[in-house]
Amino acid sequence: MIPLIQTLPDGPLDIIGDIHGEYDALVSLLTHLGYDENGNHDCNRTVVFVGDFVDRGHDSPAVLTLAQRWIKAGRAVAVLGNHEINLLRNDPKEGSGWFFNARHEEDKEKFGAYHRADYPARDNISILTREEIIDFLSSLPIALERPDLRVIHAAWHNDFIAHIKNIQSGCVRELFDSHEADMLSTLKENGLGERKAEEEIKHALALADQSTPPPFLSAHAEYEEYKQMGNPLSVLTSGIERQLSTPSQVFWAAGKWRFVERVAWWDEYDDEVPVVVGHYWRSIQVAEPAARGKVAENIFESIDPLSWHGKHNNVFCIDFSVGKRWSERRAGVTADYSSKLAALRWPECTLVFDDGITKPSHSFMHGRQR
Repeated sequence: MIPLIQTLPDGPLDIIGDIHGEYDALVSLLTHLGYDENGNHDCNRTVVFVGDFVDRGHDSPAVLTLAQRWIKAGRAVAVLGNHEINLLRNDPKEGSGWFFNARHEEDKEKFGAYHRADYPARDNISILTREEIIDFLSSLPIALERPDLRVIHAAWHNDFIAHIKNIQSGCVRELFDSHEADMLSTLKENGLGERKAEEEIKHALALADQSTPPPFLSAHAEYEEYKQMGNPLSVLTSGIERQLSTPSQVFWAAGKWRFVERVAWWDEYDDEVPVVVGHYWRSIQVAEPAARGKVAENIFESIDPLSWHGKHNNVFCIDFSVGKRWSERRAGVTADYSSKLAALRWPECTLVFDDGITKPSHSFMHGRQR
């Protein structure tokens, strides 16, 4: 069995955010960081990937191939993201047409040209096969830690981390599916699924209409919250969600009205050890407040784009939204993208972006101000 909580390597690290198939951005960033094509660095640094290697971008297979090669050589480590969990569970989602035939035609229309799995070798690089991709992702942990730092894709939840550490057998897919089965069984036993279905019938027109928010539907809210929070692996790789604190502020996201919201869990994180995550689609620009009732909540709307955050200013999200670069390409942008791939250099706490720009992160607190 592969331990799902593993130890970060010693020495200086470069922690790279969600890549989402943007191979060119990855190569550019690694070059600016000072790595050669085999992952060697003059200062013996190690790359840490925070997950979400794949989907949406133009070359997910090449991203995985590079990551697997560097990890095998001992030059990088990585954790799983929710997009890799979807792939391992054979669960096609939007943007995964590079791997799943069921999504290919729809995704090709939306995201533009992209390389598919099992595409022939290119640039003298042998690309991982589908089977090799599954084997590689199945070998990755959920979290990495050492005394001065923790890395996880979405949320560090001490109880769920302890739960994962105590598991003695199984693999990520088996464990995830087991928790899903238990959670769905509980929803059936307590009748919450039936109550949600009754609300769907009663409010069918409102639920389908983006222009007018429906009333707060309590069964929907309870169901959505438990469906997320009832699976520890789901929480660790896609975050903490709770029912809306203000019921009137239901919002539209990903094609439906939402009655739960993502929680800024770092505002409750009380440990001294810093945590670096991805997942949350941060912007390098100062965010405008979201128009609630119309679009998804913006979890970073009151946080400086380059700052550490949380109760003790010791959590940092290194996902600067390169996953939406496909939309900029479709709009004709070929340079100076607003979406970035970034790395956080540890322990320096310096940010390096794929265009070569380097900036300090702000207001990091860990025992003392840096």
